[in-house]
Amino acid sequence: QVQLVESGGGLVQAGGSLRLSCAASGRSISTYAMAWVRQAPGKEREFVGAISGLGTSIYYSDFVKGRFTIYRDNAKKTLYLQMNRLKPEDTAAYYCAAVGMPNTQAVVTSLATYTNWGQGTQVTVSS
Repeated sequence: QVQLVESGGGLVQAGGSLRLSCAASGRSISTYAMAWVRQAPGKEREFVGAISGLGTSIYYSDFVKGRFTIYRDNAKKTLYLQMNRLKPEDTAAYYCAAVGMPNTQAVVTSLATYTNWGQGTQVTVSS
């Protein structure tokens, strides 16, 4: 098990940028596939993107392609989400998630598979 703590959320104008971080505690995270998920008020959780344990495979949902970048620094046990060209519809609580994955090249795109979740960080984009 790993504990996850997100940070970096805030209020930003449309077109601006934010970088979210997810710090993991516990054992090495290189054997954990990880993801960013968001949830807007009144809506279900929505998959943003996922990254394999070694960071060599990455998946993005269509609505963030070309604007968001997921990357990780396993030495620092931290997952990142760089968000550029933010839109008001990106307003949501953003969560990081992790699941043990011996295949360090595999991404996990099923929300139900993730077993470890952070508490979330709020991102608000004003128009």
